[in-house]
Amino acid sequence: MPEQVRLLILGTGGMAKTHAEAFAAIPGVVLAAGVDTRADALAAFCDRHGIARRFTTLDAALDWGGFDAVANVTPDAAHFPTTMPLLAAGRHVLCEKPLATSHADALAMAAAAAGAGVVNMVNLSYRNVPALQAAARMVAGGAIGAVRHFEASYLQSWLTQPAWGDWKTESKWLWRLSSAHGSKGVLGDVGIHILDYATHIAGADPAEVSCRLTTFEKAEGGRIGDYVLDANDSFTLHLALTNGAVGTVSATRFATGHLNDLRLRLYGDKGGLEVLFERGESRLNACLGANIATGTWEAVPTPEVPTIYRRFIDAIRGTGAGQPDFARGAALQQVLDLAEASALAGCRSLPVAD
Repeated sequence: MPEQVRLLILGTGGMAKTHAEAFAAIPGVVLAAGVDTRADALAAFCDRHGIARRFTTLDAALDWGGFDAVANVTPDAAHFPTTMPLLAAGRHVLCEKPLATSHADALAMAAAAAGAGVVNMVNLSYRNVPALQAAARMVAGGAIGAVRHFEASYLQSWLTQPAWGDWKTESKWLWRLSSAHGSKGVLGDVGIHILDYATHIAGADPAEVSCRLTTFEKAEGGRIGDYVLDANDSFTLHLALTNGAVGTVSATRFATGHLNDLRLRLYGDKGGLEVLFERGESRLNACLGANIATGTWEAVPTPEVPTIYRRFIDAIRGTGAGQPDFARGAALQQVLDLAEASALAGCRSLPVAD
């Protein structure tokens, strides 16, 4: 029997279901407890997933102490204040993205995790995409030579088609359009994903960033009920990477025909890669070797990879590396903070601190 890991689920919103089901499927993992300030939601979630222990405060769960690790599935602004006491108590933590809502808080979390000596990971879920991992290995192995240029995009369409629900009437979408309700727009919602997607594959961190944020008129007077629709709907980043490559990273909620698609085209001095995650399917294409002369692209096999849930448990058991960790989450948060600052400064290019 694999070493038992007792897991606490902190926060029982929509994404918590994914965590609970994924962890419950791993041999030796026990869903030990749930925490949520909303007693009714907590009870329904724990009943659904067979979780016996329920707590309406994190302090009560820490006083009990019968868990080894935590899936932190709280809202973005709660990540910092809930994760810090968990690290102080020596618990392993998988935190939802973004790690925090500011670079300063994310740095503090990374430092605390390193000091505690525990497994710390941020749920950059597209690391589970086989094409991403295969492409990163190819770039690291020199398959396309020195990386020169890239184009990355995260395309969603829920402002133009009802496949995800009616954003004009449903609070679960409206809050994402309102800064007063905690949203940082498409930059804060999916920016961290496409930044990680592009730079992890490219094998280098951002060195310089400039950004344009755009908010489009979506309702008369710019509001619907209590929701002022002022959060950004689209962004475009220009990045220079530490390996000398330059390129663009963009995202929008107005990409009609794309429910949730990620694309990356990466070009080196010896070849190119196209890394796609579209309609829930992963594909990798390459133009290499003799094919360069004719501009011929061929599909590259992409074997399945372990999910981040499995990798988290493996790291706790000492049989795997705990990546992406809080340090990676903090580095990405710095770029998001700089992107906002750049946009406010008229798209001025800003350096990324070492």
